[in-house]
Amino acid sequence: MNRIERSRIKYEQLFQTEQKKDLHDPELMAQLQRLIFGEVFEIGELSDQQRELITCTVLAVLQTLPQLKAHVGAALNVGVTPLELREAFYQCAPFIGYPRTLNAIGVFNEVLQERHIDLPLEDQCDFDDSERYERGLAIQKELYGDEIKERYQYLPDEFAQVLPRFLTEWCFGDCYTRQAMDIQTRELLIFCILTALNASGQLYAHALGNVKVGNSLEILYAALVQCLPYLGFPCIFNAFNAIKELAQ
Repeated sequence: MNRIERSRIKYEQLFQTEQKKDLHDPELMAQLQRLIFGEVFEIGELSDQQRELITCTVLAVLQTLPQLKAHVGAALNVGVTPLELREAFYQCAPFIGYPRTLNAIGVFNEVLQERHIDLPLEDQCDFDDSERYERGLAIQKELYGDEIKERYQYLPDEFAQVLPRFLTEWCFGDCYTRQAMDIQTRELLIFCILTALNASGQLYAHALGNVKVGNSLEILYAALVQCLPYLGFPCIFNAFNAIKELAQ
């Protein structure tokens, strides 16, 4: 089976509609579809659910909302649950901020409403707000130690304390602790978020975090290839270069 036929089959599986030629830019769309659905989906040992979670996360970072809407539908079509998909977007907030996260959630909710899925979805936090720091720290310390707290000791006392505290409470306490998504998936998606942001300085630490929670380097490499059509070569090469020491 050649890539054209593979593209057609995968496209129709994901979007549950016939793959048609674009009336205005048929050559560009043929390139895109054959590369993404006929080739990239064949690289590495990622499930279709993982691939669509990665794609939706990257599109949320990029704020390419029309494409995000299509891939939210595709993710649901291949078995990603609404709760899992919502977690992927919630997980973006500490890295891209709330305004862009709200834009992505707005698209997500629109798709759910079109599919007659009741909103709001079930809460996924099962502890009191006063426990955020302790719950977050338990996860953070195991994966990343005290690196951030030590790094910003040069700041005046208030700021030296608040940045690490916000990181522990918001990123780890508010997000990592939530149900509906396992920590391996969270770390993988965060790695892709950082790749999309071209945040090379943080990629090595989160690649190491991925390995600690059970994601192999091969999984990370496959995730980067999955990101390639959406981010382009410079961003992906930067990510590979940022983590090459782990392979060595």
